[in-house]
Amino acid sequence: MSISAKQLKHPYITTNKKIRNGEPIISGTGIRVLDIAIRYELAGMTPDDIIVALPHINLSQVHDALSYYYDNKDEIDMYWKKAIKDTQTLKKIQTSVLEQKIGKIKNIHR
Repeated sequence: MSISAKQLKHPYITTNKKIRNGEPIISGTGIRVLDIAIRYELAGMTPDDIIVALPHINLSQVHDALSYYYDNKDEIDMYWKKAIKDTQTLKKIQTSVLEQKIGKIKNIHR
């Protein structure tokens, strides 16, 4: 049985439409490649920092996720932009818990 070049290239990364809407994840976890890339690129975490924060994954998985990110940066960045847009939409239609509590306090003091 032969293994495809793509499987060898990123052995720790998988996609499944039933898990995280098909976004690439670290196999056997729900951790998206995007989650690793954000920690590395935006939060400035090192791969060692990432495995401390997510102790159920190992350094090889983190490096493979980062390699996958750079090999597929446009695709992963698209997921990131969609997540930001979805969050902004939710903020518009739903008040935060703090806003709800403030509203209740204002109603009590009327």
